[in-house]
Amino acid sequence: MEWECCWNRSVIELGDCPNILEGDEDLLDSPRRRILEKCSDCERFRRDLDHFQDSGHPLAPVFSLVHSEYQRQRLHIQSLISFLDNKTLEIRFLHELGSVLQSSVDLEEVLSVALTAITAGKGFGMNRAFLLMTEREHAVLRGYLGIGPRNLEEASHIWQEVSSQDMDLQTLAQNFRQNKLSAERAKFHDILERLTVPLSATGHIVVKALDSKKPMLVEDAFHHPDVDPSFAALLGVDTFLLMPLISRNRRVGMIIADNCITHRRITDEDMHSMETFAFPVAFAIERAALYDRLQVELNRVTEAGVKLKEQQELIVRMEKMALVGRITSSIAHSIRNPLMIIGGFARSMLKNSENDPRRDFIESIITETRQLEGVLDEILNYSDSLYPTRDYWDINQLIESAVRDIQDRLVASGAECRFSPQPGLPLVYVDYKQVSYCVRTIVSSDIDGRDGGAVTIRVHQQDDTIHLHIEDPRRIVSADELEALLTPFGITHDMGSGLGLALCRTMLEKHGLPFLVVAPPQGGITYRIILPTRKEEDHHEQTTGS
Repeated sequence: MEWECCWNRSVIELGDCPNILEGDEDLLDSPRRRILEKCSDCERFRRDLDHFQDSGHPLAPVFSLVHSEYQRQRLHIQSLISFLDNKTLEIRFLHELGSVLQSSVDLEEVLSVALTAITAGKGFGMNRAFLLMTEREHAVLRGYLGIGPRNLEEASHIWQEVSSQDMDLQTLAQNFRQNKLSAERAKFHDILERLTVPLSATGHIVVKALDSKKPMLVEDAFHHPDVDPSFAALLGVDTFLLMPLISRNRRVGMIIADNCITHRRITDEDMHSMETFAFPVAFAIERAALYDRLQVELNRVTEAGVKLKEQQELIVRMEKMALVGRITSSIAHSIRNPLMIIGGFARSMLKNSENDPRRDFIESIITETRQLEGVLDEILNYSDSLYPTRDYWDINQLIESAVRDIQDRLVASGAECRFSPQPGLPLVYVDYKQVSYCVRTIVSSDIDGRDGGAVTIRVHQQDDTIHLHIEDPRRIVSADELEALLTPFGITHDMGSGLGLALCRTMLEKHGLPFLVVAPPQGGITYRIILPTRKEEDHHEQTTGS
C-alpha cells in the first residue's frame, strides 16, 4: 500500500511534509516527534488512516480509536495549558494589584488603580467602569468616578496608545491619575451626577446587589423586571455587571462595569475573577477614606493646638499687663498725693519770697515737682490703657471705628459689613476697648472660612439700654455647633475656633453685659449685646428714689 504521509520514513527532506516549515528542521530526522507533533493533524495522515481502515486489517479499528483518543486528550491538555497560563497571568495581576492597594493610603491612587485594573487589557479587560461610593451621612450611593471610552473612535485611540506604550498596571494607574483622572471625571459628569441611589430604595437593582453582597450580572436590562428603565437608559447598555464593594460587612460602594464598545459577553469566569478582586479594593478604599478623614481631623487638632497656644500666650500677656497696670497705678497714686502737697507748699512759699535767698531752691523744687507730675501722668495713662475702665461712649462711633479696624480683612474675604448709625442715641457706659474687641471678633469669626456675604449691624434703644445686633442671614448653625461656638477652644467645621466668641461672652458677662446668640433651624444667626446707658449706682439710686 502506498502511503501519502511521511510517517513511515525515518528521514525526510524539507518540503516532503507540508506542515514542517523553516525553523522545524530538527523534525526531519526525528520520526517520533514528527508523528506526534505534525502527522496526527496532517490531512495526508488522515487519508492514510482511512485507507488503512478500508484495508480490513484487524488493528485498523483499534488504531483509529487510539488516534481519536490521542486527539481528544491533546486538545484537553492544550485547553488546560491555556487555562493555567490565564490563571498564572491572573495571579500575577492580582499580586501586583494587591501590592499597590496594600501600600497606598491615598484615595485617588487607590481608585485609579482599581478602575484601571478593571478596564485595562492586562487586567479584566472591561470597556467601561463606574464607581459609586456610599455616603453614610446622607444614606445614598453616589456616582464618584468613571473610566473608559464613550465611543468606538475614542476606544481605538486608547487601545492603540496602551498597546504602543506597553506599561504595567502600576504605571498605567499612575499615568491615569496624573493625566486623565480629572478629564475622565469631567467626561462622565452627566452620568455620574445622575448615578445617585438612596440606600432606602431596596427595590433598586443596585441596592439589591449591594445588600446581597454578591456580584450580579444583569442581562436584557431594558426589559429586566428589576431594572428601572431610566437607569438602563442612563447606562445605555443592555448588559452590565454589578460588583458590590464590602469591607468588614460595611457597604463601601459599588462598581458597575460593561462592554459598551466591543459588546463582548461577560462570562461567569469574569464575575468570579472580579469578585476575588473586589474585597482588597473595598478594604483599600475604606482605609484610604478613613486616612483622609484622619488627616482632616489631625489638621483641625493641630490648628486648634496652635490657636490654643496663641490664646494662652495672649492670656498670660494680658494677665502680666493687667498686673503691671495695677502696680503702676497703685504706686503712681501713692506718690502723686505727697508730690502735689510738696508742689503746693513750694508754690505758696515762692509767692512770699521776693528777697528770700532760698528762692532759687524753691523754684528748683517747683520745676522738679512739675517734671515728676508729668512722669506720673504718663504712668497713669499707660496703666489705664493696660487696665481699662468704663466710661460714657457714643455707640455709633464705637461701631464705625471697630468696622474700620477690620476693613482690610473684610475686603480680602470679599465680605461686607453694613451699619447705619442711629442719631439721637444716648451714650453707653461701657469699657470701650472690650466692646470694640467683641464687635471685631464677632464680625471676623462670622466671615472666617468663606468668600463673600454680608454682615449687618443694628442698634436701637430699649428703656435704659442700647441693644446691639450683629446678624448674618446666610449662616446655618446647628444646636451642637452653636454650643461648640461659645465653648472655649471648641471647634466647629465651618466656624473655626470658638475661643474668641467664648472670650467675648465671658468678658461681657463679667461686667454684667448680656451676650445672646440665636440660630433658628431655618437659618441665620444673630448676636445681641445689651449695653447700659448709665452707671449701676445711678440706676440703683433712681430706682430706690422712685
